[in-house]
Amino acid sequence: MPRFTPEELEAARDRVVPDVVAEGLHVLFCGINPGLMTAATGHHFARPGNRFWPALYRSGFTPRLLKPAEQRELLSYGLGITNVVARATARADELTAEEYREGGRLLARKVERLRPRWLAVVGVTAYRAAFDDRKARVGPQARTIGDTRVWVLPNPSGLNAHWTAETMAEEFARLREAAEG
Repeated sequence: MPRFTPEELEAARDRVVPDVVAEGLHVLFCGINPGLMTAATGHHFARPGNRFWPALYRSGFTPRLLKPAEQRELLSYGLGITNVVARATARADELTAEEYREGGRLLARKVERLRPRWLAVVGVTAYRAAFDDRKARVGPQARTIGDTRVWVLPNPSGLNAHWTAETMAEEFARLREAAEG
């Protein structure tokens, strides 16, 4: 993992992190927004300590633990990654309510175009804000976007102490089983 100075990370706020997407995916994972490490590297969920990549592996979505730099390999497994909000920040609490709402509208259009079987939003708070669903909980949602089903996963950030690596992998595995069915 490359090391970045605070100045280099701050400069990353202006970078756009490309989606890893294709039409007809099994699951399109959707992060909240890129962190500064993700923006600096151009690789989703790049911050050391983020549990996204270990959860994918431990849940059976991938046959081995992928590194963020190997994110394009997800496409070969029918998986992709996007974000609710494209703007990179040090912390998700820097985002505004309007950015979440606009991100939800743009995400819905992207899902309608790409038609994945499942949209998996990582972070219940982000899902609630983007789709104005204050009662949403982790797990499958009643909402669909076209024919795409929606699942809310726990936020894999190392700051999310409510979920252990094991319980997070179990929830990812529930989604994998639903996506395979």
